Amino acid sequence: MSSQNLRAALCGVAGGIVGAWLLGQAGAARPPDLLATAAAATAQESVAARRIQLLDGNGRTRAELAMSPDGGPAIFFYDSVGRNRLVLGLYSPAESEYPFVVLNDTHQRAAGIFRLFGGRETPVVVLKNDGRDRSVYGLNPGSTEPFLVNYSGAGKKTAAFGDF
Repeated sequence: MSSQNLRAALCGVAGGIVGAWLLGQAGAARPPDLLATAAAATAQESVAARRIQLLDGNGRTRAELAMSPDGGPAIFFYDSVGRNRLVLGLYSPAESEYPFVVLNDTHQRAAGIFRLFGGRETPVVVLKNDGRDRSVYGLNPGSTEPFLVNYSGAGKKTAAFGDF
């Protein structure tokens, strides 16, 4: 190999090393928004899972998107000590998949329920205490007429108006 060819080869290798180093430096100096844009461009269109949890800074589950034990999808919200306090979801297919919102007390018993009910999918609000119905207000699923029914502490039913 002649000295001229050797010089050309060494210059080529040196140029490649310098070029690679400069390219690396340019990549490190890219603005963060360009990096975020590149990352977003490779994001998936969808995620499939049986359960998705939202964890707080201490690693505790605070919200969860999952299937309920009876087969309906729901979002469950938990307080800072792990108690289920709010559920948004659909009842199971056996219960016509009506939508519902449930507010739970500190004992994780339903204290308030707002849901659709019956063939006409009429709205109903159920207020509970110690796991027992105390007041039910809504539209009668048969007639769509409004009703309000109250229950005493002993469980005696009294209608304020309408029929349920």
